[in-house]
Amino acid sequence: MDILRSLRAVSEASGTGVVDWDRAAAAAKASTDPGSLALTAAEREGYAADVRDARTRLGEVAGIAFDVPDAIEVQNRHHWIDASVDTFRNVMAPIEAAATGQAGADGAPGEPASEDNWTTEGGDWKPESSDWTTEGPLDRIPDPFGGAGGSGGPGGFGGPRGPTGSGNPVAAFSRDVSRVANTGTMAFALGFLARNVLGQYDPLLLADEPDAEHGLYFVHPNIVRVAAELDVDYPRFRRWIAFHEVTHAAEFGAAPWLPEYLESRVERGVEGLTAGEVTIGGLDTEAFGELQAAMTAVEGYAEVLMDRAFDGEYADLRRKLDERRGGGGPIRQLAQRLLGLGMKRRQYERGAAFFRHVADARGIEAAGVVWERPENLPTKAEIDDPEAWLVRVDP
Repeated sequence: MDILRSLRAVSEASGTGVVDWDRAAAAAKASTDPGSLALTAAEREGYAADVRDARTRLGEVAGIAFDVPDAIEVQNRHHWIDASVDTFRNVMAPIEAAATGQAGADGAPGEPASEDNWTTEGGDWKPESSDWTTEGPLDRIPDPFGGAGGSGGPGGFGGPRGPTGSGNPVAAFSRDVSRVANTGTMAFALGFLARNVLGQYDPLLLADEPDAEHGLYFVHPNIVRVAAELDVDYPRFRRWIAFHEVTHAAEFGAAPWLPEYLESRVERGVEGLTAGEVTIGGLDTEAFGELQAAMTAVEGYAEVLMDRAFDGEYADLRRKLDERRGGGGPIRQLAQRLLGLGMKRRQYERGAAFFRHVADARGIEAAGVVWERPENLPTKAEIDDPEAWLVRVDP
């Protein structure tokens, strides 16, 4: 970890976009220890067994047929940064275009920086149709709006919207300063999240290749560290995280319409920015409201289903992880507020309360009716009034 190298990378931000994404990724990695991927044979088999068992158990409890992705990967923190930077870039492309007056995002995704700790050796795991590997980076990062690492994105985007020609040196200088500041903001966000993400199911939202296979991966150094910080058994904690992420695979497997639904709300939500100032007034608040309600359902259902399906004791894991989500020192708490992680925690809580009510009243399979079609998703009001949803949908 080299803070000076990180600052130098930020200061070298260049190009014509609002953010220099290659420099942001480089700065984030310079300030973040990648962590070890020296997995033992028992750990490799442990991850494989956790995913296999979670798929079987969740299918039995929820009454949902689904497959886990073919790509199941264990990654370090630098892998996460390289995988996620393209998703951040895709999500922010309309905002960048509005801020710079361009027709689209500037530049193409950069190649991942070279890393000595890029791979770890190990064999293959092939339970039925799935492949097990600990080699290579993922191409995408799931849930740019949330998950085990957080939701939302930092503020600070924007820049001068005055004359942009080369004959205006004041405007050019101001744009350069804004680009450096925005690049630093994104580097901070990427680094903070890379140090805290535990695992992710990747539905490839806003991906360049939307028909590609979805991904499932785990940030091994973070799982090991957090298990030690919480003073819980590492294999049991790893297994619990696997159940959570495979639950997301169950949701998207039961709702093939869900990725397109979420993407359309994101695209609609920022559509107004391409024709006006980069202010909240240009956002489609209805679309963002629908997006927030859907993501609250995604997170809440996962919380409830994993608790009912997990084949071990979990009360202490739930309590300690909830305390961790709301705790930490002043710097961590500030970062959580800036990145919208407080809103993410409320999503978990509100969504879980909704699905607990539905499951207690009609059973966990009735709660899964949410994924049959978009019209079955709870509205923002229904999330806080599950009886209204039960009357409307009657699962």
